[in-house]
Amino acid sequence: MYLRLGKRLIDIAAGFFGIVILSPFFIALAVAVRIKLGSPIIFSQTRAGYKGKAFKLYKFRSMTNEKDAYGTLLPDSERLTAFGKTLRAWSLDELPQMWNILKGDISLVGVRPLHMEYLPLYNSEQMRRHDVKPGLTGNAQVNGRNAISWDDKFALDSWYVDNIGFWVDMKIIFKTFGVVLSRKGISDGQSETSTFFTGSNQRDD
Repeated sequence: MYLRLGKRLIDIAAGFFGIVILSPFFIALAVAVRIKLGSPIIFSQTRAGYKGKAFKLYKFRSMTNEKDAYGTLLPDSERLTAFGKTLRAWSLDELPQMWNILKGDISLVGVRPLHMEYLPLYNSEQMRRHDVKPGLTGNAQVNGRNAISWDDKFALDSWYVDNIGFWVDMKIIFKTFGVVLSRKGISDGQSETSTFFTGSNQRDD
């Protein structure tokens, strides 16, 4: 019953009340992004959703559009400003995904939606992460975030697929507040943003 109806009802309520209650904060944050980084204030990225279906994920902009002499975007570390780092540290750049939750693209709790380019790189076990709807937060995000390896993230995702339920979701939501407040696991210690997935050592035979 929870998977068929309860989870979606919680998502609708969370998305609706999140947008309504936080609307003054959304407006203030949008103005700050416009002043600090320019436009667009909100950008979208194509991500893989349930069963690998593509959808548009929304975020507040956290990087500039600075390019080199050849018109190529500079590395993330050079485009990520102090303001942008603050947005990411407190997960404020993720707030527009309340709209994704309300639309049904993602759930409040699930597995984090990743790039479409990763789909051919997954082994069969990792591909199981798409058997559930993506989420604003998830098991991997409260157990290491970007500070753990891709294989560990996918193992935590698989655990969630096998154990999804009301109390599991409530525990992850509760732990999410602690992770955000502590700002643990924001980076892997090597780059300002999550490293690009290039394939796993745990391949299918």
